[in-house]
Amino acid sequence: MEIYQRDFTPPEKSFFLFGPRGTGKSTLMRMLFEDGLWLDLLKPDVFRSYLAKPERLFDLASANSNRRPIIIDEIQKIPALLTVVHSLIETLPGQQFILTGSSARKIKRSGADLLAGRALNCSLHPFLAHELGADFDLSIALKQGMLPIIQSDKSPQLSLQSYVQLYLLEEIQAEGLVRNLDSFARFMEVISFSHASLLNVANIARECEVKRKTVENYIQILEDLLLAFTLPVFTKRAQREMVAHPKFYLFDAGVYHTIRPTGQLDRPEEVGGTALEGLVAQHLLAWNAYSAQPATLSYWRTRTGLEVDFIVYGTQGLYALEVKHHHRVDRHDLKSLHAFKTDYPMAQCFILYQGKEQLMIEGVLCLPCDVFLKQLRPDKPLWE
Repeated sequence: MEIYQRDFTPPEKSFFLFGPRGTGKSTLMRMLFEDGLWLDLLKPDVFRSYLAKPERLFDLASANSNRRPIIIDEIQKIPALLTVVHSLIETLPGQQFILTGSSARKIKRSGADLLAGRALNCSLHPFLAHELGADFDLSIALKQGMLPIIQSDKSPQLSLQSYVQLYLLEEIQAEGLVRNLDSFARFMEVISFSHASLLNVANIARECEVKRKTVENYIQILEDLLLAFTLPVFTKRAQREMVAHPKFYLFDAGVYHTIRPTGQLDRPEEVGGTALEGLVAQHLLAWNAYSAQPATLSYWRTRTGLEVDFIVYGTQGLYALEVKHHHRVDRHDLKSLHAFKTDYPMAQCFILYQGKEQLMIEGVLCLPCDVFLKQLRPDKPLWE
């Protein structure tokens, strides 16, 4: 199997590493810390042993004081271990703990804290384009996504279906996160139509025939498991009346394609357009998470319907990005960016499109989307 260099840089102090299943958390930690002391809570015997007596971790750490770091895989399975880890961080200042997990939800709901700031909170995401290098293909990424467990699979579509069925549905039920799996499965289909769109909880609840509070809980579950994220509207020094709804994205283009029902009434460009915007969104999210000085990610939409897909605001500047599923850029495509530029003259404006030429049209830099994604690297400007 091809081994790709990941952009994630581990902190020197103790840290949590959260991320959906299949993003390669365990694989990456084993590569980076070959001599670390590993506690795998997915192993039934290890799980039973530490569930019955979490304080056994004191004995393990004391007997292996020369092993660094101590890695606990799937920490959410035994939240009580965090109390022991908290104590060990205080008594063993030279030791580092790495706590991986697919969700902080169970930890929070159990009443356990996240070590009161004594461990950093990090996340691992699907591949970035430049991590794959020459193996990155935009058309393939739009259909099968960027999950590491899918990249080397000979049957990626079947694997994605299994991923959705076994992880998104059955495992969520196994963790006790939802009571009615049928309702949640229906919700997943409906919410897929909100991918790269404004999130209207009332409409989703009506379509799913469940209470609004239930939909809000389902969305929170997806966010806690890092299976979805939302972007707020950019309102800093707003000069126009802005919408209030956030924008919703599933975490991976392949998962989106697998969940979203399609039929004769669905236009390919409609599905492809939201998939392309979602792929850019997941890249921006990972780029931001891995950077030492994260920016603020948002979008811009006025009450009159002017919209810019992504606003990136941070120490490096203010960027406005519009994603177009076209092979050519029409001047009409510049309308919203020009409006944003009028309100924020310092902004650098981009259009990412499916063409092959790099163009400057009326002050807007138009870039082939695959070129932009391949050069996107943490701690580097969006475009150089």
